[in-house]
Amino acid sequence: MNRQQYLSSLFVLVTIFFIWSAIHPHDYFTWFLEVFPVLIAIPLLVMTYSKFPLTNLVYGLIAAHMLILLVGGHYTYAEMPLFSWLRDYYSWDRNYYDRLGHVAQGFVPAMIAREILLRTSPLRSGKWLFFIVVCICLAISAFYEFIEWWVALASGSDAVAFLATQGDVWDTQWDMFLAFLGAVSSQLLLTKMHMRQMRQMHVYID
Repeated sequence: MNRQQYLSSLFVLVTIFFIWSAIHPHDYFTWFLEVFPVLIAIPLLVMTYSKFPLTNLVYGLIAAHMLILLVGGHYTYAEMPLFSWLRDYYSWDRNYYDRLGHVAQGFVPAMIAREILLRTSPLRSGKWLFFIVVCICLAISAFYEFIEWWVALASGSDAVAFLATQGDVWDTQWDMFLAFLGAVSSQLLLTKMHMRQMRQMHVYID
């Protein structure tokens, strides 16, 4: 599969999930809040593709993150059926789909930030880049928690499904910690593949 076929397949997959997600979701207010990043990201990726195309790895990670958001928007993060079944089967204390979402909130932005920094700044692969990328992901996670807070203040009880705290008083801290773990693991696992793809695209020479 060549690059255009790969990207077209990702676009079709996300489009199918988007249409499905929008059909009779749990409630449209929560759905809109959860899928809003997708609505922002797709036009942005299309507009920047000709001047700043990203690696296939990063595009694939972005698409995967979009699918997580679209599924979460359809069911809400506290009521995703598969994870509800896992909760009941293993006697877990909550539906852990939201935890998966927050790991992705660090895992995916880490590679986006890494690529942008390597291609547009004097930074090179190494400890400082690793540290700065983690800090960026933590900042994104913290800002997302601000958004949840502001939405809750503005809409009151209507934001309960969006917050998905499920009674955990430490939910905000868990969310940011999991984003931190996602950012660290993403760089540990994917750096070699990422560097190889950037060199193949001739957008980075170490």
